[in-house]
Amino acid sequence: MHKIDHIGIAVKSLVEAVPAWESLLGINASGTEEVPSERVRVAFFGDGPGRVELLEATEPDSPIARHIEKRGPGIHHVCLRVANLEAALDRAAKAGLTPIPPGIRDGSGGHRVAFLHPRETGGVLLELTQEPDG
Repeated sequence: MHKIDHIGIAVKSLVEAVPAWESLLGINASGTEEVPSERVRVAFFGDGPGRVELLEATEPDSPIARHIEKRGPGIHHVCLRVANLEAALDRAAKAGLTPIPPGIRDGSGGHRVAFLHPRETGGVLLELTQEPDG
């Protein structure tokens, strides 16, 4: 069974958004990390399943920048934690879901990730993540 790993929220600026979320949640962000493969800078709130991830574009043509330009700030994706990313992608493909190229890639915190196109998931961009080995 999959668990919700985190909810990704697109923001224009982490500098502006992080204090508001810290106040709302009553906890500090765990710091920021740049994810070059996604051209994004992230800040997480909480530990384990159910975290909140804020995403800020690092380049004007990145997926997050395009999302904000088209839809504005807000929920970008739901991330499901899976035990085996390859097996989960295989099951998704057999169910008619389309992985977004390039498929499996490096995500934040050493996690391997892949995304499924929202056209087959009720308009929700799904990220699948597998915890780092060890």
